[in-house]
Amino acid sequence: MPCLNEADTVATCVGKARRALAEAGIAGEIVVADNGSSDGSPELAEAAGARVVRVSERGYGSALMGGIAAARGRFVVMGDADDSYDFLELPRLVAKLREGHDLVQGCRLPSGGGRVLPGAMPPLHYWLGNPLFSMLARTWFGSPVRDVYCGLRGFRREFQLSLGQRCTGMEFATEMVLRAALARGSIAEVPITLHPDGRRAHPPHLATFRDGWRTLRLLLLYSPRSLFLQPGFALLVLGLLGYALALPGVSIGGVTFDAHTLLFASLGLIVGVQSVLFFLVTKTYAISEGLLPPDPRLRRAIELVQLETGLLIGLVGVAAGAVFLLVAVNDWRLADFGRLDYAHTMRLVIPGATLVALGVQAAMSSFLISLLAMQRR
Repeated sequence: MPCLNEADTVATCVGKARRALAEAGIAGEIVVADNGSSDGSPELAEAAGARVVRVSERGYGSALMGGIAAARGRFVVMGDADDSYDFLELPRLVAKLREGHDLVQGCRLPSGGGRVLPGAMPPLHYWLGNPLFSMLARTWFGSPVRDVYCGLRGFRREFQLSLGQRCTGMEFATEMVLRAALARGSIAEVPITLHPDGRRAHPPHLATFRDGWRTLRLLLLYSPRSLFLQPGFALLVLGLLGYALALPGVSIGGVTFDAHTLLFASLGLIVGVQSVLFFLVTKTYAISEGLLPPDPRLRRAIELVQLETGLLIGLVGVAAGAVFLLVAVNDWRLADFGRLDYAHTMRLVIPGATLVALGVQAAMSSFLISLLAMQRR
């Protein structure tokens, strides 16, 4: 149980957990990871029968990591010390762990059979935040959970330690779900009931919009495919379509696609290519740092496209762009450096500048990706 000034409820939570262990015949201990309480919470927890571990580094995730590191059991069940979770439901999580699952997630939402009592969860969390982020975790990471925020969960201690979690704040719980899914762990879910928390001395630690953004940021950082690759490909397709319409000056239904369309299309191509290259750089770095599991497809792509290949592609792009630009300059010379037909000239200048920019991007990114890949080996 992570704890920060929970004098109102920590003894109650410890008492319920002790009762659950005794009634189910589970050999276990109760660890309260205190994160700097100043209201006597550690003493109350000890008096109720818990072993208190003091964690100096502040943060919800830091407290949990300190408690998990100090725990002596094969299985660990974590839950907040605010009496919003009924620790009498603990044996159901342990039973699932004994079936061989690596992570057993509680589910408070009706979609997973859970129950939220009146006043226990803000409406914005219930109807939007939790379902949305849980859906993103399922879609982007293949996680089966329907309540990614639920803080009552159990896991094999050895499995959790192998995940190498990094988040020290409230994102810790979500990060556990994401990394467990990425590690192809066996994840199960059990329905639980969420109660209004019993705090009286202070309000909940969560801040809706701040913590919602932190969760979204975490999901994006762990999914470079959704953050960079998919938008990048979409922009590339739109850019190529724009070129196909604007270079010949196609008119559709009275709408003419001309030099301005070409400029917009070039913007799509440049940003799209940069986004795809960011995907390669980010994914390579994340794998080298152990944030994401190895990806055989990425490894084969990097082995296939060596530094020299990227440099060659970049040089070809720069050279082709230079040809377009030189032709445009020559047209200007033929016009005695006077006024030009911009609709015609821009069909040379814009593709030329775009090719040069893409060539430089390819060459510079090849060096960076090769450096990161060398570190990963």
